[in-house]
Amino acid sequence: MSEVAATPLPNLWDDALAAGLDEAGQLLYRSNLLGADLRITNFGGGNTSAKIEMKDPLTRESARVLWVKGSGGDLGSMKRDGFATLYLDKLESLKGLYRGLAHEDEMVALFNHCIFDLNPRATSIDTPLHAFVPHRHVDHVHADAVIAIAASADAERLTREVFGGKLGFLPWQRPGFDLGLKLGEMAAGQPNYVGVVLGGHGLFTWADTSKACYEMTLRVIQQAADWLAHEQKLAFGGAKVQTATPEKRRAIAARLMPLIRGKISTDERKIGHFTEAPEVLEFVNSSALTKLAPLGTSCPDHFLRTKIRPLLLPYDPMRDNLDEVIAGLDDVLAAYRRDYTAYYERCKHPNSPAMRDPNAVVYLVPGIGMFTFAKDKATARIAAEFYVNAINVMRGASGVSAYVGLAEQEAFNIEYWLLEEAKLQRMPKPKSLAGRIAYVTGGAGGIGGATAQRLLGEGACLVIADIDEKALNQRVEAITKRHGRDAAIGVKLDVTDEAAVVASFEEAARAFGGVDIVVSNAGIASASPVEDTSLGLWQKNMDILATGYFLVSREAFRLMQRQNIGGAIIFVASKNGLAASAGASAYCAAKASEIHLARCLALEGAAHGIRVNTVNPDAVLRGSKIWEGEWRQQRAASNKVTVDQLEEVYRQRSMLKLSVFPEDVAEGVYFFASDLSAKSTGNILNVDAGNAQAFTR
Repeated sequence: MSEVAATPLPNLWDDALAAGLDEAGQLLYRSNLLGADLRITNFGGGNTSAKIEMKDPLTRESARVLWVKGSGGDLGSMKRDGFATLYLDKLESLKGLYRGLAHEDEMVALFNHCIFDLNPRATSIDTPLHAFVPHRHVDHVHADAVIAIAASADAERLTREVFGGKLGFLPWQRPGFDLGLKLGEMAAGQPNYVGVVLGGHGLFTWADTSKACYEMTLRVIQQAADWLAHEQKLAFGGAKVQTATPEKRRAIAARLMPLIRGKISTDERKIGHFTEAPEVLEFVNSSALTKLAPLGTSCPDHFLRTKIRPLLLPYDPMRDNLDEVIAGLDDVLAAYRRDYTAYYERCKHPNSPAMRDPNAVVYLVPGIGMFTFAKDKATARIAAEFYVNAINVMRGASGVSAYVGLAEQEAFNIEYWLLEEAKLQRMPKPKSLAGRIAYVTGGAGGIGGATAQRLLGEGACLVIADIDEKALNQRVEAITKRHGRDAAIGVKLDVTDEAAVVASFEEAARAFGGVDIVVSNAGIASASPVEDTSLGLWQKNMDILATGYFLVSREAFRLMQRQNIGGAIIFVASKNGLAASAGASAYCAAKASEIHLARCLALEGAAHGIRVNTVNPDAVLRGSKIWEGEWRQQRAASNKVTVDQLEEVYRQRSMLKLSVFPEDVAEGVYFFASDLSAKSTGNILNVDAGNAQAFTR
């Protein structure tokens, strides 16, 4: 919390920009400003609203309309269509239909009868909390500094002390219609209040204009942060263990994450995220770790992403007992699952949804940091961010009082809320490679780039390796711009460098938790009569196309075997590996080596569920880096045509009279990477538009 006080929240409101916006536009502007700073609210958390006079599309008369962030959106990135719009008068009329706490959920369906202008945006459960506050503009955020006060044993007293009677306090209650009524009554009954602290949950603030509401929210959060920084004691009682060196932390993460991932991915593949942020290391190294972590989180937004509590791995940096931790990993994971199952059985209701995945989301490792695992990389990263929020809350609360996690039954009622389950059931079905991690060499080239896009489009996340750093960076930048920041990482790699290959797979393990799909695609091309082929040229072909494929495959085997959930390795070889070509003996021999290596690996991998197959393209000129230089000129000369005529020569040479493009090869790679080929290994798929010489039988 001292960092928040030491770095004041900046007031980013631009009067000139805001002046050109209508009232709804200013609400969106305010929302984006608030959501862009994780110290103010977490990803997807909180909501904002404005009560705006608008013309009814049917009566053409003025109507009071509540604009409020809809269900499932994120304040920082939402657009104008992220707001639900409802007739305020109709929402007020629902008070006469409310039958009490036992009938909370039925009110949600009635929100649909209050929709203004047929707005399709789903309405948030927090809508009544905004509707019933008698102020034009309302913010609800989950600032760590405020939740630290709200999650302390003395929350109500501290709220009065910190805010000087300007903020009210409401004890923890699940969001819904009843809480909206109580919040509205408090705001109406206490005109001097500028907001309310919700016990264990967050902050509501209000004002008459969008700018004033934004500034009030900042002011309250800063006031809480400054007070905590001044009052709190030594964070978490001080350090119990020392932080390992960065090299040690990363080495242990690379070793542990694939093991954990494999053991928790039997029903659904998981993607990992490694965090060694200062806040995390301070917490996992602290004297209070074993006391505070089991208490769980307080804010419902936190534990919906992180589960109610984390799993502590018994690593001791002083003893460096990693082998002991690994040997006991099955027992530790099983104990967590038993504990979670018991929690479900204790708290379930007759109509509760079936128990979900009982594995932990958050894994804390003293001296090392935190691992989080989820169905995709973005969800794993966001879970880590949420747990950092929880750490900040625990630090603040335990430094001025005693931290209080949410009661177990209340936590369950949120986690297994029927409305939350309905939201989960509406989620789209996962794509075919969801939860898979793909590693592609030569990923900055034509075939590599097309392969990356095909696998990403099916939900995989990518490790893109290439020796051309400039092209690699451009490829990763383009992918993340299109697919998001979590879609891919780039690794500069010379596949002939054994140490670099090993390091690249360690990077994959740290970035995503392991590897499921490996596409060996790095390549060169050369042509010369055998009598003119130098030993250096021969060796270069063998180094990249044979030894490079061996080194990448060996590391893939090692990592996949540690995960123990199978995998798919695909070699992008060449028609020339099957069909001899005069004047290219080095290239043809190296490609033949690839094909036979793949068949050998298929034999060795089968027992481990590792499938190894080969895609054989031919004459993929467009977008290919190897066709940009001498190879294209040499092939044109060999065929006695100009460079511009070469593609047509290859098209006419094929049996189907078709050109082969990078996307065609990528389709073959996807087939072998996906479960469509789950029963195929040791196979060769020719993508050459037909060449009788390359028939495998």
